[in-house]
Amino acid sequence: MLDLITQINDAINGAVWGWPALILLGFTGVTMTVLTRFFQISHWRHWWHNTLGAIFRDRHVTTHTSDKQISQFQSLCTALAATVGTGNIVGVAGAIATGGPGAVFWMWVIAFFGMMTNYSENVLGILYRRKDKEGAWHGGAMYYLRDGLGGKKNCKTIGAVLAILFSVFCLLASFGIGNMSQVNSMVSNVNSAFNIPKIAIGIFLVIAVGLVVIGGLKRVAAVTEKLVPFMVIVYFLGAIVIICMHIGRIPEIFSAIFKGAFSMQAVAGGGFGAGIAMAMKMGFKRGVFSNEAGLGSSVMVHSSSNVKEPVRQGMWGIFEVFADTIIVCTLTALVLLSSGAVDLTTGVADEAILEQIGGSSNLMSYAFGQAFGPVGSGFIALAILLFAYSTVLGWSHYGATACRYLFGKRGVWPYRILFVLLVLAGSVMEAKLAWDISDTFNGLMMLPNLIGVLVLSPLVMKCTSNYVRRIVHGKDDVEPMLSAFPDIQAAQAEALREDPSEDEQ
Repeated sequence: MLDLITQINDAINGAVWGWPALILLGFTGVTMTVLTRFFQISHWRHWWHNTLGAIFRDRHVTTHTSDKQISQFQSLCTALAATVGTGNIVGVAGAIATGGPGAVFWMWVIAFFGMMTNYSENVLGILYRRKDKEGAWHGGAMYYLRDGLGGKKNCKTIGAVLAILFSVFCLLASFGIGNMSQVNSMVSNVNSAFNIPKIAIGIFLVIAVGLVVIGGLKRVAAVTEKLVPFMVIVYFLGAIVIICMHIGRIPEIFSAIFKGAFSMQAVAGGGFGAGIAMAMKMGFKRGVFSNEAGLGSSVMVHSSSNVKEPVRQGMWGIFEVFADTIIVCTLTALVLLSSGAVDLTTGVADEAILEQIGGSSNLMSYAFGQAFGPVGSGFIALAILLFAYSTVLGWSHYGATACRYLFGKRGVWPYRILFVLLVLAGSVMEAKLAWDISDTFNGLMMLPNLIGVLVLSPLVMKCTSNYVRRIVHGKDDVEPMLSAFPDIQAAQAEALREDPSEDEQ
């Protein structure tokens, strides 16, 4: 049975992660960057000031609400919980082991343009979100596909079909990228570091995940806003210590990254020039696996924020990709490449080391172990445990949102129960299959979402221009663009007039 699943998955994976899909991903990021006039660079001070800087000075960002909405900071932490996961540790290690150090460069490239893809998804998510009778916002790619793309002339049917397809793929992806692959990495590393039986770890995780997931988004957000900052800071400090220990190798490491990105050498199974193709492909795939820009996933939690300005939530999307890939993934790469597990001259991972540690998924454990001994290996096991656990929590909301869209509110509870039970399946599944399935559903989600973003790109451009004129340039004669629906636009505009502090720079 597993062989059949593997064969089917390999066939689909080869199609959805072929060069046409990767080109579409890059093209979307470049298009949104150009249409917004390189917002991530031209207004970097503004978005930095209104994201990380706002956490320490703006009550609208962190204040909890008594209704069904969550704060902007909670939406960021829940989104980061879903993105800052094993992809930042195991995924980066796998990309380097397969594509060489050059894969890191292509991660940076896809992250730079992915900032504006993620930004655009969030802007569209706020513009097309809806509020239910209980006062909770619901949004995501399925909504802007149905109401945005579907609102175009003669596009109602295709918008509705793409919205359903996206929701189905998201539902399935939540069991892969958001559950089994994360759990598999957790169990493997904890078992390797502490020799605890995998089934015992799996049962513990079922309980730990179930206690939070069954409580819904408010409980998930309450946990992630405390867990995410803690785990990122601790991992950051541990990585910085190792980088400082090998500070003399840093120039050599960056040289290997840039040379490897454009290497024309042959790789296993490929001809001359296959090195750059493999580095690019692995960098793109693992970069997207890590930051999820282009998947349309994190917009589902960003849309639940109490924010009124679509662009303001879009800026959190820029910061999310920056923090996930430019910071956390880069730290992982520097630590791994300074460990000696990869030959910086040839870009090839040491086969003896890979065999000794049981594969590329344990490379970071090896790197930290080289620096700190058994304590280092234990640290990585715990880091992966926290990273993956937070990812599972974040993705539980994505899957629940997709399930609600497909089956209504009554389908959410059965979904959550099944999601928790599959944690146990992930703990005993073969690692490679878990990752390959995750890759496949990532790609399947990506395709309808990117179509929606590209078709609605003029609206993103218009909304961005509107915001820049009003907020950045102070033009008070411009009406804000807050929603694509007249009734919600009027209500949000009135709320903004009553409390205009959200529009302060």
